[in-house]
Amino acid sequence: MTVLSVNVNKVAVLRNSRGGQAPDVVRAARTCLDAGAHGITVHPRPDARHIRADDVLALAALCREYGVEFNLEGNPFAPPREGYPGFHALCAQALPAQATLVPDGDGQLTSDHGFDFAADGARLRPHVAALKALGCRVSVFVDPGDPGVAEAAAVGADRVELYTGPFAEAFAAGAPDPAAACAESARLAQAAGLGVNAGHDLSQANLGAFLAAVPGVLEVSIGHAVIDEALYAGLDATVRAYLRILAAA
Repeated sequence: MTVLSVNVNKVAVLRNSRGGQAPDVVRAARTCLDAGAHGITVHPRPDARHIRADDVLALAALCREYGVEFNLEGNPFAPPREGYPGFHALCAQALPAQATLVPDGDGQLTSDHGFDFAADGARLRPHVAALKALGCRVSVFVDPGDPGVAEAAAVGADRVELYTGPFAEAFAAGAPDPAAACAESARLAQAAGLGVNAGHDLSQANLGAFLAAVPGVLEVSIGHAVIDEALYAGLDATVRAYLRILAAA
């Protein structure tokens, strides 16, 4: 079955908008895990706009307590700065089960594209090797429809994460076969021996259709929609609803 890793970045956005410690990121993550989520994801940015380095360490400890996977996302090329020691340094401290590499910059509101392996492959290899030396499984963010997706294997990655934003837009617009590009990329990745994850704008409305069209997805990381839907149904009930979708897929 595809596993669910809940991204709690948006809880930190709300906390930081007011200051203080409420809502509590760790408490929210614990609620997700008590509801049956298989893991927790966070994507700390160097500007600390939401998840901070101290959150990363606290959530890593929580995941160890529950015996579930912690997935830490970030840009390996972003230099350290005050309050952000750099992605590799954070991984060395937190020792996540999975490190997901994403080529985002400070100016991006959210992750919106995958790596260009022709441009970034040589630079990625040492970062991937260093993370694997820490014991992390390494996944890299890729664009659906990228014919070079299998190059992720050449840089040493274990998995790819399909950027599902375009799928979600096409699904909402009623486009025919909205997951076609994702399905093709998944096939190319799997043929190269890569595992396939997926994330971005997946929701209860589209997750079942996505998994029906893209076989063999190992993990979905979902954050924005979980928090949106939890405003109305509650966090425990929302996580359980996602787990039912996964069980039925």
